[in-house]
Amino acid sequence: MVVRSLEVISVPVSSQDRAKQFYTDALGFTAEMDSNFGGGDMRWVMLRPPGGGTAITLVTWFESMPPGSLNGAVLGCENLEQTLEELAGRGVVFAEDKIQEAPWGRWKTFTDPDGNGWVLQENTPGFAP
Repeated sequence: MVVRSLEVISVPVSSQDRAKQFYTDALGFTAEMDSNFGGGDMRWVMLRPPGGGTAITLVTWFESMPPGSLNGAVLGCENLEQTLEELAGRGVVFAEDKIQEAPWGRWKTFTDPDGNGWVLQENTPGFAP
């Protein structure tokens, strides 16, 4: 057996509707699934970034994952300045005034409406995550 990919990341939220609106409207994610499960009392909301890749699911049912407890997940982009400008125009607020830099890339951080912490990163050319 070989692990071949990371399929879904659970993002703990307090309101799936509010979070879905943020991720689709502000970040441009695509809603792939929004349906009830578990006898109809729970809802599976799965979204995917505009460029594809690993999906996220907006969860409310994990007691060990309170809303806002996700931190450090990285979203990649090709042109950081352009993406920052576009997302800021959609209402995303970034934590740092200046772009942060390290050998592996350049980034800024932001939070979703519940306080889940995200990194928007442009990798250094030649760096393979």
